[in-house]
Amino acid sequence: MSEQQVHSSFYRFVAVADPEAVAARLREISPLLGGNILVAPEGISGAIGGPPAAITEFEQALQSDPVFDDAFTGMAFKHSACVSKPFSLIKVHCKPEIVAFGVPGVSGLPDPARPDTHVSPQAWRELIQQPDVVVLDNRNSFEFRLGRFDHAVDPEVAHFRDFPAYVASHRDAWRNKRIAMYCTGGIRCEKTSAWMQDQGLDVYQLDGGIINYFAELPDAAKDWQGECFVFDKRIAIDTHLQETATTAEQVYADSADGAWRLARAKRLDPAG
Repeated sequence: MSEQQVHSSFYRFVAVADPEAVAARLREISPLLGGNILVAPEGISGAIGGPPAAITEFEQALQSDPVFDDAFTGMAFKHSACVSKPFSLIKVHCKPEIVAFGVPGVSGLPDPARPDTHVSPQAWRELIQQPDVVVLDNRNSFEFRLGRFDHAVDPEVAHFRDFPAYVASHRDAWRNKRIAMYCTGGIRCEKTSAWMQDQGLDVYQLDGGIINYFAELPDAAKDWQGECFVFDKRIAIDTHLQETATTAEQVYADSADGAWRLARAKRLDPAG
């Protein structure tokens, strides 16, 4: 590939009064990019790729364009360089949720009355080594198989919406333990943490997810086994945020719904 590409991921749980208007403006300011952006009444989530200058221009507009009314100002963006072009198309959709949890009434919008559950990468390293801690992987089982933190538990779920049932079935056994929960970029844990607190659990989440852990700790491989699945054409990255040689066919080979996932990935973002 002749042109350098950068992958950028971001999310924010914030009240959005007019998701359709936000989505329309996002389509206007992203003509040189590929990726997927979701807008919902509870916020925004995106994973995009493109030339560095185009990524910078988009991120600046996202934080300053009057249409967004400062809703996304100061939002964190996680960057990684790409060997493969991560996306062929740009898609912006409005959804009821930016990450579908499947439990009515649960929102990722921040509640200042609740204790902060975020743990920095440096503190996480110490936390997951403690004997009273359950290290809980909040991702799909095929992601867990590809790579995971030391001592992590696989809920063996095929979809994020299956995660609440797993937690509910283990709630009593976890009453006197601390739950250290992680996911790829943090968004699934953001959606889950308040609900888990309501279940009477002492929960902590890795701030910024696995991607932030890799970015912050050059020796992340000390605590991480394998690779990290990413939802784009790169398929997987190592602890230095570098694309690996792993293919989608290899990732999905042991999944009961692997053929469906592979066909869906190719349909949603065909070669280009």
